[in-house]
Amino acid sequence: MSSRTALITGAASGIGAAIARQLSMAGYKLILVDRDSEPLQRVCDEMQEAAIQLVLDITDSAAVDSLPTNIDEDFLPINVLVNAAGHDPGGTTRFDLGDPDDWDSAIQTNLIGTMRVTRALLPEMVARNQGDIINIGSIAGIRIMPDMVAYTTSKAGIHAFSDMLRADLQDSSIRVTEILPGLTKTDLIRKRYGGDEQRAQEYYERFKMALDPEDIAQAVEFALSAPQHAVLAQMVILPNNRW
Repeated sequence: MSSRTALITGAASGIGAAIARQLSMAGYKLILVDRDSEPLQRVCDEMQEAAIQLVLDITDSAAVDSLPTNIDEDFLPINVLVNAAGHDPGGTTRFDLGDPDDWDSAIQTNLIGTMRVTRALLPEMVARNQGDIINIGSIAGIRIMPDMVAYTTSKAGIHAFSDMLRADLQDSSIRVTEILPGLTKTDLIRKRYGGDEQRAQEYYERFKMALDPEDIAQAVEFALSAPQHAVLAQMVILPNNRW
């Protein structure tokens, strides 16, 4: 595994950071991408020389388009792309009461940003006819979540994008996996409520049980370990008290 490199977006915290730690233990070299520089530095420091960081906002189209030219040659080629960046401003709000700017922010990060990063890195994978693309979706992408219109719409888009990308690449050896977690304890909920820790805690308590980011990270490593001729196309992971 030491010759393999993974690029992970949203790597500064939550699921992205957990995936970084899991793949680091598996021997991958890592390119860690996030817009929050200080927490990204802390995660990168854990991996020492086996990781590099790129401070990047995936909604910045010009920066994303130039991404391949800003990667140290020692970390090329990229064998695995993990699209883990996620965003849900505004909280759980009924559609007619929501802020259109929050909708735009969620969809630009969760869906358009994911598509742009994939588009920036995919041509080189196609040229080598090798690579894995892991999209972190959500159970919200296939099941209705009231009062979460923008987030659910963006994750439904990730679901469709993953299926279409897999179809477009059917004549290649590139694998596309979509992982659809249920409720997971990450910073997303706290950030949704503007950093209000109490509201975030109350949200988790409503459901009594939630996944840990490490659960999703283990699923990513499991998907990558499948035989090259097999793809774990979709993995739904739920807390044990959900259905």
